[in-house]
Amino acid sequence: MSEGTVSSFRRWFWARPRAHGETIEGRRVSNTELLYDLIYVAVIAQSTTALGNNLTVGGLLDFIVVFSLAWIGWVNGSLYLELHGRDDGRTRSYVFLQMAILCLLAVFTQHAASTTGMQFAFAYVAFLLVVGWLFFTVRRVDAGPVARLTGTYAVGLFVSAAVILASAFLAPEIRLIVWAAFDVLWILATIALGARPRSYSIGIAPTESMVERFDTFTLIVLGEVIVSVVSGMIAASQDLLTIATGVVALVIGLGFWWIYFDIVGGRRARQSGRAITAWILAHLPITLAIAAAGPAMVSLVENAVAPAAPGATAWLLVGPVAVVLIAEIVVVLAFVDGADERLVYRPLLIAMAFVAVIVLMVAFVPLPAWALALILNAILLAVWFVAASRFMRAGAWPPGAAKAD
Repeated sequence: MSEGTVSSFRRWFWARPRAHGETIEGRRVSNTELLYDLIYVAVIAQSTTALGNNLTVGGLLDFIVVFSLAWIGWVNGSLYLELHGRDDGRTRSYVFLQMAILCLLAVFTQHAASTTGMQFAFAYVAFLLVVGWLFFTVRRVDAGPVARLTGTYAVGLFVSAAVILASAFLAPEIRLIVWAAFDVLWILATIALGARPRSYSIGIAPTESMVERFDTFTLIVLGEVIVSVVSGMIAASQDLLTIATGVVALVIGLGFWWIYFDIVGGRRARQSGRAITAWILAHLPITLAIAAAGPAMVSLVENAVAPAAPGATAWLLVGPVAVVLIAEIVVVLAFVDGADERLVYRPLLIAMAFVAVIVLMVAFVPLPAWALALILNAILLAVWFVAASRFMRAGAWPPGAAKAD
């Protein structure tokens, strides 16, 4: 091997990360990033399995805490790749290291709220340390105030790792409280960061590839819902009513797809700290709610022949629909820019807020599983119809064609 080849390989394998501001406009998500996102399939699947085994308020709270930890990890890992990653050996090596850690995290996710919480914490700490180190290395290529901000962010990740490490040695109930506090503090810190315009003027731009990453994660969660419904149909008695209920429940998942990708998918936030922050954070309740609906659909199928769906199942299915509608309103407000767009979206947002309230009222009515699923499908279809009609009047339909223009 020639000296030139060795030098070229060394440069490719250990290139410096991109500094803040070195945003690549028009960049598409790489295969490495797509593979990284797919690793979270295992983590999400284990968290939804835990919820399915414990359809109670306590089980839901445990799911929210653990899922939020996984989502925060995904956001930090994804933002590093978006802002500073390259298609080189160094980036690939660190991505594969994170993937190996995430596989271990998935092993301990299902019982993270109880028996495997310590192991889950250790794996999560390892993940935070790797991502924190990556952000710290960016500090070396940044300069001035930007370098200080990058260093502060890296230190924040190291402190987060220390907090999670300390939680590993606590009793399960106390550990979950610490994790919940961590989730809340991380969200509040992100909001505070978004309130500082300078923090979002040094390279955190809402690029097409960033939008694509969030859309991909939403697709992954939707895929888990489909898998849950199919698993429920396999495990159930498979009589005609059960199969019909499963198919109708599956359409609810497809309804989530329609109202997400036709209303908010593929749209970038406005270039402002508050808008970007709202756009990012609103995806947490969207993906969390969609994921939570999966176990509810399994229970719906299992109780297809019952006179009425169990109350916990009804609430766990109705609640996510309402949460998704409200969170999508926040996403829309983060990217709507200009009087014309506001005129198009205002009636739609009012309809979505009104429908969210109506959806919650459905849970108070004891309904057979198939009837509950049909009503929720009708509600999602109505929201989509309002959106489609507004966009058609504005000449912005179909959505893909509008964005291409």
